[in-house]
Amino acid sequence: MVASSAPRSARTAFPTLTDQLYQLASGAVTAENLVRRSLHAISASQPTLNAFRVVLAEQALDDAAEADRRRAAGDQRPLLGIPIAVKDDVDIAGVPTRFGVTGTVRPATADAEVIRRLRAAGAVIVGKTNTCELGQWPFTSGPAFGHTRNPWSREHTPGGSSGGSAAAVAAGLVTAAIGSDGAGSVRIPAAWCHLVGIKPQRGRISTWPMAEAFNGITVNGVLARTVADAALVLDAASGNTAGDLHRPAPVRMSQSVAQAPGPLRIGLSTKFPFTGFHATLHPDIRAALQTVAGHLEELGHSVRPADPDYTVGMSWNFLSRSTSGLLDWTERLGYGVDFDRRTKANLRIGRLLSEHVLRKARAKEAAAQRRIGWVFNLCDVVLAPTTAQPPPRVHDFDELGGLATDRTMIKACPVTWPWNLLGWPSINVPAGFTADGLPIGVQLMGPAESEPLLISLAAELEAVGGWAARQPEAWWETPQVRPAGTPAADDAPTGDDPDLRETA
Repeated sequence: MVASSAPRSARTAFPTLTDQLYQLASGAVTAENLVRRSLHAISASQPTLNAFRVVLAEQALDDAAEADRRRAAGDQRPLLGIPIAVKDDVDIAGVPTRFGVTGTVRPATADAEVIRRLRAAGAVIVGKTNTCELGQWPFTSGPAFGHTRNPWSREHTPGGSSGGSAAAVAAGLVTAAIGSDGAGSVRIPAAWCHLVGIKPQRGRISTWPMAEAFNGITVNGVLARTVADAALVLDAASGNTAGDLHRPAPVRMSQSVAQAPGPLRIGLSTKFPFTGFHATLHPDIRAALQTVAGHLEELGHSVRPADPDYTVGMSWNFLSRSTSGLLDWTERLGYGVDFDRRTKANLRIGRLLSEHVLRKARAKEAAAQRRIGWVFNLCDVVLAPTTAQPPPRVHDFDELGGLATDRTMIKACPVTWPWNLLGWPSINVPAGFTADGLPIGVQLMGPAESEPLLISLAAELEAVGGWAARQPEAWWETPQVRPAGTPAADDAPTGDDPDLRETA
């Protein structure tokens, strides 16, 4: 079933984060009102949508009450009282960081730096969202928690690995969420859920207590329905600790939303980097890409073909850094977890590549940045598809082995991962829908530390595209009808699930 969409005026619209800030400032709502609404929506959707692994209800209500007291006293923190969700690879003190695995994981002893900064900005963390095992795949499912589904279609995945965060935002459970992106894990679910997804410059948002994540390819990012909302959360979450390996200079992102970027040279790219598996661009996505290019020309920008110089060796570079990074997470998780057979295979590869190949891969990064960065002599921003295919069906990956999973994954998502190797920013923006009603996204890719330029350009596209007015019908509040004799739940934990019970 693909959910139909309707304009904002056709029915009750999901508020944006900016809407909520206006409501709080005017006294129309309290932080407690917003948090209770969010917790109610999470509870109603969890049996079918299954976006959350942990719900922090008691703590969230306490934090909301504190936010209301602060606001009454004149506190003007930028996100004071706003409910936010975070992906379950981020540490929250007292809560296990399971990162999609099944088994026993020790509770985190302290908040991650990104959590500390969000709380300092006044945000209320309502829960931790589902992710596939160790963030390896562009779907969100696993034996530990079942399947998270796409708000636009219960039969399709929201993508991954930040699929729970994307589903939570697209379904209006929260107005923004934190995800992480190691090969497209923010941008892919943003594309498949009709969201803005920002993968910032490496180090823009701290990954502490990890000095860097997955050997520098993974960064924390933001998912929201509008560019302004995403920029506000990015500002609040950005910053570093002394232990971070990557510390870009601070920049105020939200100021760029209302600033026109001026006429730009846009490089239109449909080239896929070499991976060993053939991928083709879906005709509806190709058409959407051309439509966005037309919008950019209407806005006064020039668009011309320009492909980054991807080379064959990049895929080995990525493989060594990603699989070696899994080893760091096995140490963090301890010995009480049971991994998927595909994870076990990737861990074996990581052990083989973690020494000589990994060092060579890191040594080649500067050369790759120079080679691929040459495209910015021809253009200011690269416009490319975010995915090659629309979202797969939710069960498509269930019974696949490692090689078949990789082949299916790369055919659908061949083009996001190079920017993770480079450490540079990229933003997914909504670009319409397939003929079947499934969301399409395209990405704006920039050179080092170009988030303000990308945000400014994305805001222009939003102004002409009006994508925030489109939202899915709320099928997730209706229990799924199952044929007689079908097991009760292959999608979501039951009410007795300890992950949902422990802090709710």
